[in-house]
Formats: sequence, structure tokens, C-alpha cells
Amino acid sequence: MDIDAIRKTYRRYARRYDLYFGALFEPGRRAVITRMCCRPGERILEVGVGTGLSLPLYPVHAQVTGIDISPEMLARARARRERDRLRQVVALEQMDAEHMRFADDSFDKVVAMYVASVVPQPTRLIDEMRRVCRPDGELYVVNHFHRGGSLIGRIERQIAPLSRLMGFRPDLSCDDFIRDSRLAVIERVPVNLFGYWTLLRAHNDKPVVARA
Repeated sequence: MDIDAIRKTYRRYARRYDLYFGALFEPGRRAVITRMCCRPGERILEVGVGTGLSLPLYPVHAQVTGIDISPEMLARARARRERDRLRQVVALEQMDAEHMRFADDSFDKVVAMYVASVVPQPTRLIDEMRRVCRPDGELYVVNHFHRGGSLIGRIERQIAPLSRLMGFRPDLSCDDFIRDSRLAVIERVPVNLFGYWTLLRAHNDKPVVARA
């Protein structure tokens, strides 16, 4: 996976993304936003906001910022914000999730839905999510992970060389992802059809840095 391949893939997907993945991924979107329990005024960052399918699900009292690497996907998210008058969405910006332009501690909660298997370096993604989230905030990930020794798992291994074409990595291990990213997982829940995807809720355990 690399940034150019990701941009090209989602340029192709943009027009029909909602048709392909709208209903299929909706239970996972609802599950993670329900668990976020967004309080009035909380600053929420959604990494990989895509066409903005999740945006109407956030409560009106939240302050939601979304980022995505694909200008074509973002254009649809911006159109959705205007069409549905989503006042809780304060910004939608084109940005690389592995190199965010936000200052440290900018958000109370950070979520990445269906993004970890798309980015070139999943651990770098989590490092950046951790950095821009305040200490003692929460990090959320919803993603497909490799199914181990099952028949599906063997198929995932076989198609892994096609990652660049498909736009995602089918053989990302959940246990390896948690270990390598040092996620302090609080909750691990299966979501979507047959529980094939996983929701991870984690405590942002980075230390508080005293400021002079």
C-alpha cells in the first residue's frame, strides 16, 4: 500500500462508494458512535471520513472534524454536510492520516472507521491519532482483520498481493495491530455482517506533558 495507490483506488470508488459500502458498514458506524457517547462541545476527529456516511450519526452538540486523503471522497462529504445541514461538522479537510497538521491534544476523541487496513503504516496512523488526542481521551478503530487459520483467512492471504488494486490490506492481524501500535484496548466487539469486522475502543494513555 502507498499513498498514490490509495488516492487512485478511492478516485475510482468515490462515485459508487455509498452504494457498495453504505448499508454493509452502517452497523459498525452506529456501534462506534454510540460507544463514543459524545458530550456537548466535545471535539471529535474522524480519520478517513470518506463520503461522510457517518456524519449524520453524530449528535448535534458535538464538534466533528473529518479528514481524508481523497479529494473526490471529500467532495461528496462536503456536499452531504450542506445538503443535510450538519451543523455538528465544523471542518472537512484533505489530509494524510499518517502526517496530520493538527497540534497535539487537539481532540477529545479520535476515530478511524475502515482505515487501518488502508493506510501504508497502521502503527503510524495510531501514533498520530494518539498525538492529536488529549491525554486520557479515547481512540476508536473499526476495521476488518485477518481471520487466522480459517478458510476465509487462507483466502485473505492468497489475495493479499492484490492490496494495491483493491485499496486495502486483507491480511492485517488484529493481535499484531494491537501489539505493534501499543493500543490500550478497553473493549473489543465484533460488528457488521457475521461479526466479520471488529470495533476497538482504547484509552489514550499518553502522559500529560506539563507546560511552562
